[in-house]
Amino acid sequence: MINLGVNIDHIATIRQARGTTYPDPVDAVAVCLAAGAGSITAHLREDRRHIQDHDIERLAAIPGLHLNMEMGANEEIIAICERLKPAACCLVPEKREELTTEGGLDVVSHQSRLADVVARLTAVGVRVSMFIDPVPAQIRASQEIGAPVIELHTGHYANYKGEQQVHELNTLRDGAKMAGEIGLIVHAGHGLTIENTPAICAIPEIEELNIGHAIIADGLFKGLSQAVMDFKTVMGR
Repeated sequence: MINLGVNIDHIATIRQARGTTYPDPVDAVAVCLAAGAGSITAHLREDRRHIQDHDIERLAAIPGLHLNMEMGANEEIIAICERLKPAACCLVPEKREELTTEGGLDVVSHQSRLADVVARLTAVGVRVSMFIDPVPAQIRASQEIGAPVIELHTGHYANYKGEQQVHELNTLRDGAKMAGEIGLIVHAGHGLTIENTPAICAIPEIEELNIGHAIIADGLFKGLSQAVMDFKTVMGR
């Protein structure tokens, strides 16, 4: 089975909409793990639109939790990651005006800066992943800066239909194959749903999917536990 990392950001989005203390995203951890998730993802954005500092601190303090901290290469956030030492982090691009992450990180154009970030986080025991589009130059650059993992951006695949979607799927297949051949661990995520996930799971190099919005949305109607279990069911190879 491919590992499922559940992104709990949008539980915090609901909380922040009313400025209350509930729903608490940390309460979702035990539910997700019991339902078959192998890890938890949370994105501490520079603008703090959903996950807050006290959320990531409590998540990092849970014994044995494989926490994947999504983050931009922002000095303040890097320092928090260095201090909390989550099991893993995924470096993503951030723009304040975006609704959600719109594409992959441009590793090629920021290779020197990102190499420094990877070195700093690796030094404190954090496994670093680069969230990138399935572009050969970005895959090579990720390896060159010392990142052991890439997470392929599946948003374009998820948004397209018909021949365009098939093209994006083939591009993801080619990118995953190339990454595997040069020794990178391959993850994938963004925009995945129950309907479009199976084709991604058929790509042999992919070891983990990180899914948030669809799981939280499904959970509104059938419960979070069932939503996680349903994704695990369609993720079987």
